[in-house]
This record gives sequence, C-alpha cells and structure tokens, in this order.
Amino acid sequence: MNSVSGMLEQLYVQSIPTILFVLVLLVILDRLFFRPIARVTGKRAEATIGALDRAKKQVGESEARSQEYAAALQAARLEIYTTRQDDRRKALAERERALEVAREEAARLVKEAQGTLASEADAARLELLTVSRTLAAEITEKILAPEPPRDGGRIRA
Repeated sequence: MNSVSGMLEQLYVQSIPTILFVLVLLVILDRLFFRPIARVTGKRAEATIGALDRAKKQVGESEARSQEYAAALQAARLEIYTTRQDDRRKALAERERALEVAREEAARLVKEAQGTLASEADAARLELLTVSRTLAAEITEKILAPEPPRDGGRIRA
C-alpha cells in the first residue's frame, strides 16, 4: 500500500503547481474578464431598467396630459353648448319681442283701419242718403210734373 499511497502523495505534490496556476488564472480572469463584463452587464441592466422606468414615467405623464386634454375638451364643449343655448334663448326671446311688437302694430293698424272704415261707411251712408233723397225728389218731380205737349216740343200760344 505504500506504493499506492506514495504515488498519491507524489500526485498531490505534483498537482499543487497546477492548482496554484488554476487559482492564479481564476484571479486574473476574475479581475480582467469577469468583473469588467459584470460591470458592463450591470450598467446595461441599469440603463435598460432606467430607460424602462423613464418610458413608464413618460407614458404616465402623457396619459395624465391626455386626460387633462380630454377634460379641457369636455369643458370647452360644455361651454360651447351653454353659449349656444344662451344664444338660442336670446334669439327666441328677441323673436318673441319682435312678434309681440308686430302683433301690437297689426292690432293698432286693424283698429285704425276699422275706425277709418267705420267713418268711410258713415260718410258713404250719408252720401247715399243724400243722393237717394235727391233722386227721390227728382223722381217724384218727374212723376208728378205735368206732361209736356207731344207735338214736337213746340209751344202753343
């Protein structure tokens, strides 16, 4: 057994430089390769996460602005609707006032025309009465007047 154990010892002793070399190589690789790669990867992750966070923040801000815009648009629409309703009410009131003035003017003109018509009717009645009396007097005079001679209209002496 000594020979096997001696061989193992010799193998262990011979493997020490290889183990040291591997350890030194790991330290060198860690400092020259793995740490810089980890640093770059970390920075990339931070940049990516930061960009994502900024994008999410911008999306939130744009959604908030969009909601503000929608609210402002709704308020403007309501104001326009209210203004239109007020204008419509004013126009209807003005139209109603104009109609009332026109009605009053028409009623005044009708009364005036009725008064004129009544006075003209009275004047026409009076004139008809006068003319009828004159005609009646003429007719009566013709009927009751002596008949003129029929011999050619000559006067006999």
